Amino acid sequence: MLYLAQVHKKKFSDNFHLRLLARQESPNLWVIIPEESVISVGKETKMSDNLLVLVQLSPEGDIESLEDAKDWVINLVQTYLSIGMTPKQLEEEVELAENWRQSLTLQNQELARRTLELEARREQIQALEERLRRDRNRHHGDSG
Repeated sequence: MLYLAQVHKKKFSDNFHLRLLARQESPNLWVIIPEESVISVGKETKMSDNLLVLVQLSPEGDIESLEDAKDWVINLVQTYLSIGMTPKQLEEEVELAENWRQSLTLQNQELARRTLELEARREQIQALEERLRRDRNRHHGDSG
């Protein structure tokens, strides 16, 4: 599983540990990790204190890969923050889209109701036309 983490150097030691900040749930969904969650990296990795990294963990919790998160953060900025919309504006857009979806659903239901109503009226008209034809035929048969 992929995590965003911050590197911390242990005081009075050459050991590093990672404070897990968020985990990827799906390609475009990340969840903040609210509780303190730390993984020891050891001495062999030379990193800067407070560096943001992307860390891939195995199901057992072992580090599979570790990379600087700079390019990932820049991509986030370019993809989501360069359009000049605030999170509040994005929320409003989502709400507007949901309102449109609900409105279209209601309109679709109304159209379906009207279609059924028109179909029922068409069948009534056909039945009346058929009855009228029979009445005319009977009337013509009686007079002829």
